[in-house]
Amino acid sequence: MTVTVRPANEASWDDLRAVFGTRGDPANCQCQWFKARDVWALPKQERVDRLRAQTHCDAPDAARTSGLVAYLDDEPVGWCAVEPRVAYERLLRARVPWSGRDEDKQDPDVWAVTCFVTRAGYRRRGVSRALAKAAVDFARARGACAIEGYPMRVEEGQTGGGELFVGVATVFAEAGFKEVSTPTLRRVVMRVDF
Repeated sequence: MTVTVRPANEASWDDLRAVFGTRGDPANCQCQWFKARDVWALPKQERVDRLRAQTHCDAPDAARTSGLVAYLDDEPVGWCAVEPRVAYERLLRARVPWSGRDEDKQDPDVWAVTCFVTRAGYRRRGVSRALAKAAVDFARARGACAIEGYPMRVEEGQTGGGELFVGVATVFAEAGFKEVSTPTLRRVVMRVDF
């Protein structure tokens, strides 16, 4: 089975809904954690509506989208949020990814990968790896000067629990990202400069 990836605006809303499901963290968050100041103050339907507006699903001619959808053969199985870093209000306000870095947070030419979702039943099949690699190409093709990720470092035998929605450092490394800082014991800032 082959994993293919396409921009969310070229995917259907039904496909994205299948990836996010109806329960659990992805269904509740709707990929708004880094987008909203207080995500849990927003009613769930507003989070759903925001995701739909941000992705422009079913609109292949849309000028922008907020992520990528992965397919295993023709089945929608994964999501990755990727767009200019300035789109992520919570990320820009956070202390952790900026620790020890002297950089303009507001640079619109630096993109960020902030979230991954892989549907239950399709994990450990290379979905996140395909999405991370596609995110690099997607950002480069849209004029980014760099792309960053903020994954967790997970040692063998450890589990990341709910924190792994940001991705795993080994997946980013395989996609060509290099470590630029380690703000905490487990959090890594990784980047590709074009």
